[in-house]
Amino acid sequence: MSRTNRLKTGTWNLLLAFLLAETLAFVAGTSCVWSQEQPRQRRRGNRPAPSSEPVRSEVIQPLRKETFNDGVAGHQRTQGGNPREVNGLLVFDGSQDGYRQVDPQIVVGGGYLLHGTNDGLVIYDKTGKQVEGVNQAAFNGGIDPKLFFDPHNEVFGFDLWNPWDKEKLKPVNVSISASNDPRGVWHTYPVPAPQGVDGGAIAYSRKWIGYSFPGGPEQTFVLRMAEAKAGQPATVYHFSGNVGNPVMMQDAIDDLYFLAVTDERFIVRRITESADGTPRCEEVSSSEHGLDSIGFPPQSPQKGTEQKTASGDRNPKVIVYQNGHIWFSQAVNCEGRAAVQWIQLHPEGKIAQRGLISSPTSSYIQTTLAVNRRGDVLVGFQETSPDMFISPRLAWRLADDAPGELRPMVAIGEGRAATDGTSWGDYSGSVFDADNGLDLWTIQSTTGEDGKNDCVIARLELAQGNHPEKQKSGQ
Repeated sequence: MSRTNRLKTGTWNLLLAFLLAETLAFVAGTSCVWSQEQPRQRRRGNRPAPSSEPVRSEVIQPLRKETFNDGVAGHQRTQGGNPREVNGLLVFDGSQDGYRQVDPQIVVGGGYLLHGTNDGLVIYDKTGKQVEGVNQAAFNGGIDPKLFFDPHNEVFGFDLWNPWDKEKLKPVNVSISASNDPRGVWHTYPVPAPQGVDGGAIAYSRKWIGYSFPGGPEQTFVLRMAEAKAGQPATVYHFSGNVGNPVMMQDAIDDLYFLAVTDERFIVRRITESADGTPRCEEVSSSEHGLDSIGFPPQSPQKGTEQKTASGDRNPKVIVYQNGHIWFSQAVNCEGRAAVQWIQLHPEGKIAQRGLISSPTSSYIQTTLAVNRRGDVLVGFQETSPDMFISPRLAWRLADDAPGELRPMVAIGEGRAATDGTSWGDYSGSVFDADNGLDLWTIQSTTGEDGKNDCVIARLELAQGNHPEKQKSGQ
């Protein structure tokens, strides 16, 4: 096991032990609710409110790479492939690193799929053939990759948080491509975050790149997309407190939105530009959500062992702004079992539609959501139970389906063994295809024969209307 994986696993084992200790008691009955006896101060996840103005700024000089694959010995990486059809979907393998915490992510644009994990980055074409691959050292090192493709500025972006740099600055390395070709020039901006911890998230708007993370008094920063794309020195603006999780602004909007999920409320904020050109944080809405299912999910059972696995986080990992609404999925506690909840939320705080994927026998974990320009939705997640190893799944709907309903669950693989520890994931990835705006993709984890993490990538083809149900019906 690598030093990175040992340190990361130790950190997350401590965190997950704390999460288990904080898990809310099950309330008898059919609803999925918070325990009324759980003291408010023990309810987790509420983060400090942000400042409205940046508390400081700094200029970061970029590290320039002429090509994605820099040719440095030891930086190359080969993973995945093996395209095949599974239940009417194109499926191929992503990273097969054999850790329990791979942290898999994907984005799609410029004719390519970019895949990131804790061991590095791989470019595939859309048929599942690997094009190039490098490890994290090629981008200044780090873990916990979060990826995006900005369709407005036609660039790829991702972050790597590096807690092991010699200078002890623990930089968040924000890397932006110079074009929509991920094989070409990249610029990396190492933003110091000495009090940060892993678990951050990155997103974009037409004007801004934003990053939020837990830890320290300043948990959110933004920089201008134009400076990063051009490879110029970038002014980074830091806000005190936590603005929320940043939102992928698929709509062509300058402002960058953030969402905070608390025990009782959805809080929507945005970073907008002041008259003097500096960013400003504004609250858009703070509304009581009234959700029964909002508690952090409990650990989940798996086949053939008493060892339970981590289920994910009620704080959504991928949040999207599409067609004037905020969309996300989250892992929650439903009747003492992990379930997947997905929500379409108006920025003013009203829930437009909501769905719950739950079962009296199975647990559904590690979820993310993708939505296309038409409003079609894919929810990716994993299924596990006392009779099933951790297995990749997705469910989907078309925009004109009945509100809150998903079509039947689709299996895109089957787990082959039980994991040997609690930590798992720590998340998954689901995205729209930025080239056609319609196809939806997901990457999910599954257990290999050794009980470790393998990744499976699947495409739901909607641009040509060639989805699995049409194939079955022969339409």
